[in-house]
Amino acid sequence: MQIINAKQVQQKLTFPTLVEALKQQLCHPYSMPRRRVYALSEAAEDQDAFALLPAWDDESIAVKAFTYLPDNPVKNPGYESLYSQILLFDRQTGVPQALIDGTSVTYWRTAAISALATSFLAREKSSRLLLCATGNLASYMALAHASVRPITAIRVWGRNPQKVAATISAIKAQRADIEVTAADALQVDVPWADIISCATGSPTPLFPGEWVSPGTHTDFVGNHHKDCRECDTYLVTTAQVYVDSRLNVFNEAGELLIPVAEGLFSLDEVKAELAELCQGKAGGRLNDNDITLFKSVGSALADLAGARLVFKAMQEQ
Repeated sequence: MQIINAKQVQQKLTFPTLVEALKQQLCHPYSMPRRRVYALSEAAEDQDAFALLPAWDDESIAVKAFTYLPDNPVKNPGYESLYSQILLFDRQTGVPQALIDGTSVTYWRTAAISALATSFLAREKSSRLLLCATGNLASYMALAHASVRPITAIRVWGRNPQKVAATISAIKAQRADIEVTAADALQVDVPWADIISCATGSPTPLFPGEWVSPGTHTDFVGNHHKDCRECDTYLVTTAQVYVDSRLNVFNEAGELLIPVAEGLFSLDEVKAELAELCQGKAGGRLNDNDITLFKSVGSALADLAGARLVFKAMQEQ
């Protein structure tokens, strides 16, 4: 069994190849049970968790396991809040093939899933991206969107100026051809954008939905809690809503569940999940005036596709 570390994942993945691999993955039969997240403590204030995400198809079986200890960097300096590994098996023989760094694959596949949705839902000439994110995932999100649309300008918003600057530098290091600047004020930057991508830890909406211009594509990946959300009810009720996976989003995402609890939205109003777009069972953007909204919480199937792509690249090497 091969051990593949984070550095090797970074060397082998590119967004064009990963986005296409995810698209093909979603077009073929697969199985993906609901992921399991286990609280590691009964204390209400303790958010420590352990999770398992399985998926399989005719070629491979994959299971991602991760630990989430949000206070780890404070309690244990030098340690991360999240650690993850993906175990890949051959479907025909059951033989373990590889143990792959799951944290790096998660960054890549999360951004690539959003980019795949953008390829169906954003206007083809979308060139202005507002990135509301400054964490580890931020630069991946920007680079992924720029791989499927002709992005010429990116504005980065965050509450920490140092993190904003670091995110800008990370994007420029990969795409010197794109103008990347700090966002001045969301009241100005939200209407400016053709695509808005949000990957924050905010428990409350980042901006009023009324600020979003007609034709904008919005993307929300930061929240995984039923009682939290990055966008407000107004945006959900006025947008054409799509999800990466009904199974997981309908169980976890406050962006949709809070408007449902308010009696202002029904889950039946979700237009499609990403697999239906890829398979041609549902259409994407209908016109240039619609606001589209994509909510993603991540899926084991995306982990499988990303891990297998890395494994095959290593085998070819």
